[in-house]
Amino acid sequence: MLRHLGAKRTPQHNLKLATLLGLTAGFVNAEGFLGFSVLTTNVTGHAALLAERIALADWHTAQVVALWMFLFLAGAFISSLILLFTGHNQRYSYSIAIFIEIIILLFSALYGQRYDGSLVSKEIFAGSLLFAMGLQNSLVSMISGSVVRTTHLTGTFTDLGIELAQLFDKKKNDHQALRAKIKLRFAIIFFFMTGAVLGAYLFHHVGFKAFFAPISILIYALLYDVFRIKAKRFYKKTTNSLKNALKS
Repeated sequence: MLRHLGAKRTPQHNLKLATLLGLTAGFVNAEGFLGFSVLTTNVTGHAALLAERIALADWHTAQVVALWMFLFLAGAFISSLILLFTGHNQRYSYSIAIFIEIIILLFSALYGQRYDGSLVSKEIFAGSLLFAMGLQNSLVSMISGSVVRTTHLTGTFTDLGIELAQLFDKKKNDHQALRAKIKLRFAIIFFFMTGAVLGAYLFHHVGFKAFFAPISILIYALLYDVFRIKAKRFYKKTTNSLKNALKS
């Protein structure tokens, strides 16, 4: 799911990636907004807020919003840098960025109750989540070859609209591949929204401990590939041993 790249990657791998990390982003989107009153999975709304604060000469708030946007960019940059330096084809190169994301979400889960609504608190808590989502968005985009993006839905809805319209093009030959793309878009939207609803529900009941839900999903995503690789190795080793035993 995470380690397959390039020609080795299939639509099924992308679907699994969209399911798990779309669900994660949905949780963070709802919990970040309810906990810190800030959208923490994208920077689109922050651009308008930054422009408003500059127009009103509220330089202190403008600096904070600019910092949030920079942190999302920094997360994407760091994630890409990690993959470039560790090598795209190394088996667990993706795990570094996901581990950093887990640590950041754990910080919100354990210390989120200390949030007091001040700009300094928003810088720390909201900023760290924006950094984490920048990490995830870049990681998913690079792994999937820019096919999957999970932290926001704007581009996904746009792509879905284009692809649905292409279904009516009788001249288009590869409708099977097109349907696979549409299925992927619906999966991203569905699981993002599911994560958001569940995240909102959990936050209203357990507060900042709700962040343990996306942490659990990320841990599962890491372990999925690890145990899958070990299972394949065990199967291959056992099969080869049986073949050798039968030959002798």
